[in-house]
Amino acid sequence: MPAQDAPSGAAAIAAARPAAAEEAGRSFSVFGTSGTLIVTRPDALDAAHRLLSAELAAIDAACSRFRPDSELAQVNRAGGRVTKVSALFAEALQTALTAAALTDGDVDPTCGGSLVRLGNDRDLAEARADTGALTRAAAPAPEWRLVELDLEQQTVRIPAGVLLDLGATVKALAADRASARVAAAVGCGVLVNLGGDIAVAGRAPAGGWVIEITDELPADQADRQHARRALGQVVSIDSGGLATSRTASRGWRQGDEHQRYVIVPGYGRPAHGCWRKVSVAATTCVGANVASTAAIIRGERAVRWLDGNGVPARLVHSDGRVVTTSGWPADNRGERS
Repeated sequence: MPAQDAPSGAAAIAAARPAAAEEAGRSFSVFGTSGTLIVTRPDALDAAHRLLSAELAAIDAACSRFRPDSELAQVNRAGGRVTKVSALFAEALQTALTAAALTDGDVDPTCGGSLVRLGNDRDLAEARADTGALTRAAAPAPEWRLVELDLEQQTVRIPAGVLLDLGATVKALAADRASARVAAAVGCGVLVNLGGDIAVAGRAPAGGWVIEITDELPADQADRQHARRALGQVVSIDSGGLATSRTASRGWRQGDEHQRYVIVPGYGRPAHGCWRKVSVAATTCVGANVASTAAIIRGERAVRWLDGNGVPARLVHSDGRVVTTSGWPADNRGERS
């Protein structure tokens, strides 16, 4: 993939610097995960939260696979017919299709049927409650090029039987949209974190936005030399976004198998590559999320891909080793690149 096609763009990321700004924040639950809103002007927090809530509600109404009244559900039920959609849904789908093109299909929005076969046919809490064995074999994603999106007419058509899932990109898109909308409306610096998809907008606090990246170690690896080195890192960004993709969290169990959201589209199975966790900084949260997800799927090949495209990333190997690429700051605790 040529450098200009990188799904992230240049990003400025640094080791954490002392912060001096007074900030205010609020935590909440959204999209089956936790979220955080932080603003640099405490008196703007209530207004910022109202704007954020409205943006997230609109995204959910348009793109949720688990709401029968969502636009996504209508498109999936259309049986091959053309469906009129909102500008928001068209943007979300275009974002997903662009991600597929930039990653050679590693991030594919036609994986909805694959996820359903893995037991992901309801929200995460319900999926985790049902631990019965899978009843259908895994199936690959049909292929993103089958999706027909007309941005001018705001219409979508997918072949009958194809199920779209925008979960790989829509949370990051929501973070980008919400942070930009809030910053423009309240006139201060804003950070939106949606389950590890982080977007910032407006004027950053002195010292930048300080973000702690924690590394959760499996119990059976806690005493290994490499695992002890993967203690996490604190970094700082002034603009853009930072996203982290994991293979060990937000999963569910079906029979004897642990299922995950990150799947390999060509096989329709969860990614079981060498990386336990990948964090990426980019000019947008969407770009960071796409690169981190594709890196999980690409495994060892991801390091050369990220470096070749100038993408700053921090990759935690399954044995605890940490690898960094393209300007990701060194950790004063002794990580190696």
